[in-house]
Formats: sequence, C-alpha cells, structure tokens
Amino acid sequence: MIKISAVIITYNEEINIGRCLDSLIDTMDEIIVIDSFSTDKTEEICSKYPVKFIKKEWLGYSLTKNFGNNLAANDYIFSIDADEALSDELKASILAVKNSETPQDAYKLTRLTNYCGTWIHHCGWYPDTKLRLWDRTKGQWEGDIHEEVKLKENSKTGMLNGDLFHYSFHTITQHVKQADKFTDLTAQDAFNKGKRSNLMKILFKPCVKFIRDYIIKLGFLDSYHGYVVCKISAFATFMKYSKLKELQRKEKSL
Repeated sequence: MIKISAVIITYNEEINIGRCLDSLIDTMDEIIVIDSFSTDKTEEICSKYPVKFIKKEWLGYSLTKNFGNNLAANDYIFSIDADEALSDELKASILAVKNSETPQDAYKLTRLTNYCGTWIHHCGWYPDTKLRLWDRTKGQWEGDIHEEVKLKENSKTGMLNGDLFHYSFHTITQHVKQADKFTDLTAQDAFNKGKRSNLMKILFKPCVKFIRDYIIKLGFLDSYHGYVVCKISAFATFMKYSKLKELQRKEKSL
C-alpha cells in the first residue's frame, strides 16, 4: 500500500480551505499547507485539522508547490488547490491506487468547475484534465503562469475515476477582476517571448474564442452562466492582445 501526501498552497482562503480539508481527511496520509502569510482565518481553520501548516513567502506557483512537495514524508504527492475538493468517486479511485500492487508513476483526473453556484459542463471548461497525483521522484512543477507537472521520460500515467470539484468564482465581478489581473501576466509573458499583437488579432481573436467556446464546445447548454463564462473568456482574449499591443507601443516610445 502506497502512502500519499496532499500539498496545498494558500493565501486568504478562509472561504474554501475547510471544504478542501474535509474532503481529504479520510483519503490522504499527510496534509501539508504552505501558506503565504494569510491575513484572514486560514491558519485558524487549518489548526482544527491534522495538517502541517507552514508559512513561506510567495515564490511563484511552481516554486512554492515544489517547496511543499519537498517537505512531504511520502513520495506520492496529491496536489490540490484550496478551492477544490474530492468527489466521493474520486476518493474511491485514489484509495484503489493506494491499494494497488503496481501503481502508475502518475495519474490524471477530470476537474468539474462550479461557477457562481452552477456546474459548468461545457464551454471548454469540462472535462478539464489535470495531472495531480504522481511520484515526486518522477517529476515536478514547472512554469510561472500555466504551471504543470513535467514528468521524466517514459513515466507511466494512469487516469483516476471521478471529478475533482473546483469552486472557482463566487461572483461575476470576481471573475472579471481575475481576468484583468491574469491578462497582465499573459500579455507580458507573450511580449517577453517575442509574440506581437495587431488590430486584426484584437478584433478577431475574441470572436473566434467566443464562437469556439459557446457554439462548438456547447457553452450554450450551460444556460445563462455558460454565456457569461464564454463572454468573459472572449473579453480576456481581447484584453490580452490589447495589453500586448500597448506593451509594443511603449517599447517603440523608448
């Protein structure tokens, strides 16, 4: 039987962390919380659970997660965000892996997102496949914006049954603010990589994004919130290319 350490990074997650920990207690052999000095009740809530609570300055997504992984007592790591929780089917699937005599090096799962109280089954948001359980000797987190686990060559990967529930945005305003913040990062990253924007991209990329998510990926089946998700996603594409164009303009003015 293998043992699994769950690793969570947190900052002001008092709304989510209790639900996350409740879902892990009966499945994980160890729970580690790496907290970037929260100012809310995150630490107080965690103190009520059998977790290792460690304060650490923010290093970026990959470095902070790898820091937590290195502190784990077990080689198998389950990475979960504070706004996520295990479904019952996913719990059973993880327990089956723990009892397996020939576990894979890593496992992927599907993530189902709850948006403003509605489960989103389309819009390009589901199935959202993520690699979240793996042997840390076989890989680690890499990337600053879209971080992901990079496995060593020839690592064997399996698939877990059941969804990881993701409680994303509680309000539309929260989503819009996050999109604005995130597009600052993606525009700068694109600029640093030598990518460039123009009026055609600003005009047409958002339209293509909306048509793909709302029509081709059936976002309309998620009713009102499906439309909102697709509309904000398209607007985020508009902001990314507009901000990239602004970075180009500033470069020329130097």
